[in-house]
Amino acid sequence: MDEQAPKSRVLVLAAHPNWRESRVNRRLVEAARSVPGVQVRDLYALYPDFDVDAAVEQQACAAADLLVLLHPIQWYSMPPLQKLWLDEVLAYGWAYGHDGTALQGKDLWLAATTGGPESAYHPTGYNRYFFDAFMPPYEQTATLCGMRFLPPLVMHGVRRASEEQVEQHVAVFRERLGSYPDWPEIEDLPMCPACDVPADDRPHQ
Repeated sequence: MDEQAPKSRVLVLAAHPNWRESRVNRRLVEAARSVPGVQVRDLYALYPDFDVDAAVEQQACAAADLLVLLHPIQWYSMPPLQKLWLDEVLAYGWAYGHDGTALQGKDLWLAATTGGPESAYHPTGYNRYFFDAFMPPYEQTATLCGMRFLPPLVMHGVRRASEEQVEQHVAVFRERLGSYPDWPEIEDLPMCPACDVPADDRPHQ
């Protein structure tokens, strides 16, 4: 009923190729499911054949104020099904481009984990770059669609993290979901106007 509707609607798009081997992401998903007003879509459970139902996913996105990408970082990016989800769901004319206004004014938040420690994401580390260097594709995806990209929540070195560290990270994630949009830093983040994509850049094929 309307009077029981949550103040804000949150959609968590969880993507992990093997939940049995997940130490942190699995617990983040469990935490998200315990928060009122949060919908969790486990992409690998929903689409084991990689046949993404774009219409259903677009409906879920349209109903949310905050879209959360929850996944481990794999080869400096997202798992393959999450990338396919972006390809299929964030379509031209719906999410961006001419008449593509479905996501404008929403927020996008990345909740990611890495196997390597934070020190590995450094010019002197084996990943050679600070972790922020791998964020532009996420930020630009949000910008193209007119969404505001919120500061990511990242846990590094999950393989060696202590149980206390994992519990603290999960607690922060749960608190963030439950308190959205009342995050102090959001007040300082301007809304993001969608990128103007000229019609002749996307001619009909």
